[in-house]
Amino acid sequence: MAYLHQIDTNEMDTRLAVPVSGTAGLQVVVGTAPVNMVKKPEKAVNHPIIAYNYGEAVRQLGYCSDFANYTLCQSISANFKVFNISPVIFINVLDPQKHKKDYSRESVPVVSKIVRINEPGIMLQGLIVSVTSETGAVRLEQDVDYMAEFNMAGGLDLTLLSTEKTGTVTEVKVTGTQLDPSKVTKEDIIGGYNMMTGKESGIELVRQIYPRFGMVPGLLLAPGWSKEPEVAAALAAKTEGLNGVFTCECAVDMDTGKYKTYSSLKEGKEAMGFASRHGILLWPKVKLGEDVYDYSAIWAAMTAYTDARNGDVPAKSPSNELLNMSSAVLEDGTEVTLDTSQAALVNSFGIVTAINDNGWHSWGNNTASYPSTTDPKDRWICCRRMMSWYRNHFILSYKQKIDDPTNYRLIESVVDAENQYLNSLSGTERIAGGEISFSEEDNPITSILNGQIVFYTKIAFWTPAEHITNNIEFDPAMIQNALGGGA
Repeated sequence: MAYLHQIDTNEMDTRLAVPVSGTAGLQVVVGTAPVNMVKKPEKAVNHPIIAYNYGEAVRQLGYCSDFANYTLCQSISANFKVFNISPVIFINVLDPQKHKKDYSRESVPVVSKIVRINEPGIMLQGLIVSVTSETGAVRLEQDVDYMAEFNMAGGLDLTLLSTEKTGTVTEVKVTGTQLDPSKVTKEDIIGGYNMMTGKESGIELVRQIYPRFGMVPGLLLAPGWSKEPEVAAALAAKTEGLNGVFTCECAVDMDTGKYKTYSSLKEGKEAMGFASRHGILLWPKVKLGEDVYDYSAIWAAMTAYTDARNGDVPAKSPSNELLNMSSAVLEDGTEVTLDTSQAALVNSFGIVTAINDNGWHSWGNNTASYPSTTDPKDRWICCRRMMSWYRNHFILSYKQKIDDPTNYRLIESVVDAENQYLNSLSGTERIAGGEISFSEEDNPITSILNGQIVFYTKIAFWTPAEHITNNIEFDPAMIQNALGGGA
């Protein structure tokens, strides 16, 4: 070790602000990640991964700016860079053993001892870097002859350390394996259960979230993939009866390559066949700087952030909230600018959009079930999310009482505790009102002897003030009074 007699400085990576924490809108995001960038890529395939900050997400999944091919990076950016909200759970389906192709470049230039490979997805495992010298081809050894480091674009930078083997090097040959996201299919995203191995994959892994982490999903999404009707249907199917008891919602994108005008969206929604009361349908894409996101990635992050700022309760509508974006775009990059009347028409189809009103805002309160249903608990996004959230709360709060003796102590403990909780929600205006009761009529002795008891809760959530009107009348008498002509 060198003898030190000096003053030193070290330059540290910039630390992002500590994310706001909330679980009412806990996102479970299914998609593809550049797992070639992590130490053990196989550990990041079809395995739920939770991240509480940007560093954790990058360390476990990798990160690059190619959002179209590596869709999970959209949500990493949206949550930890744009809105700074945590935690988020990711499910990557891109498998380096399956979704790959051979990579070879005969002549990569060396500039100031650095070899820059701009293509993302290069696997370090099995990478061969060689040079041609007077004695023939010479293979370079990683960490001896060169250092390898991934850059933010997902490419690979090789820094040459020694020229003893080769002399001065102006170009190198690189061969190996590269991830191929184009080989990932919607079937991989949907996933399923393998009877031979007993393993689950894709969206099917949502079942494992509560057993693994003790958290209930709030929003399911698959940016870049949910525009496929089959994927949207698979997401919606997981929103009810999750783990047999839980309920949540899903954020689904419409295909901006197919549906390019606001007037075509009604037909597009019908073509998708998507009208779930647990689904939020979104159009178009959004852009921040040079980064283009599927709307679901930004909308879900914004919604989770809004929940966290409001006591981790999803009572506040996510409509008319700032999106921290710079423009709305289609698949081909064409900008979309809707005015309020055009956006209202989109909302009437049961679709959420975005408008620029001194800053870009989300715009729309209706779930995808509207206009087929006008039931407030199913139509309004905030009411639907509150109903799911409250149901999950009740299950989590009282599941420990399962198998207790069916006596008055059990009944009174549930009624008293829950009425107190409902009163606290009413007192803080999270809900309009709520009351739980137990009646003999709902609980005949035959049911009690069969081990079944029933409580009855009445609850009302605040609906969004979607339309505010001020009736304004011109009153000539005020002029007369102002001129002193009044009585």
